[in-house]
Amino acid sequence: KKHKMKLLCVLVLSCSFAVQAFGVSSDPALSRKSALVQPTAFHKKEVVAKNSPLFRDPAVVRGGAVPGWNAYTEALDKKPLITKAMTSLVGWALGDLLAQMFIVGGPIDWKRFFTLSFFGFIWHGPTGHYFYNWLDRKIPGTSGKVVALKVGIDQAIWCPIFM
Repeated sequence: KKHKMKLLCVLVLSCSFAVQAFGVSSDPALSRKSALVQPTAFHKKEVVAKNSPLFRDPAVVRGGAVPGWNAYTEALDKKPLITKAMTSLVGWALGDLLAQMFIVGGPIDWKRFFTLSFFGFIWHGPTGHYFYNWLDRKIPGTSGKVVALKVGIDQAIWCPIFM
């Protein structure tokens, strides 16, 4: 029960930070009722779509079904290096926190947490930015074969460096 409560707290906090970071508005004018898209014939009951936060107008809530997604992609376009560094920081921080809570157990080792978070920000994010840009220049395209090749290179060369 204690682990479930920890996980719930981590998920709620991370969602709250993500919403704040990507500028999703809490303005009442942008409430669910005004931001809903009309339900499709796929839904048996219109009430399901009308009440779901997933059916929103992307012009009102940037990103549509994923709040903040457009803001994130815009940040990737405008400041790719810092955005990828921050993304990596969050990934390494959450990964270590969850590993400490559910695998290691016991009290949180904050030195380890901050060290790995810093590593994600200062090393993993920026080097990943340059590695994947290099990979895209060397192997252009998005066909199935090209993507499979890129994933293979990623898994064989890039990922083992961080294991």
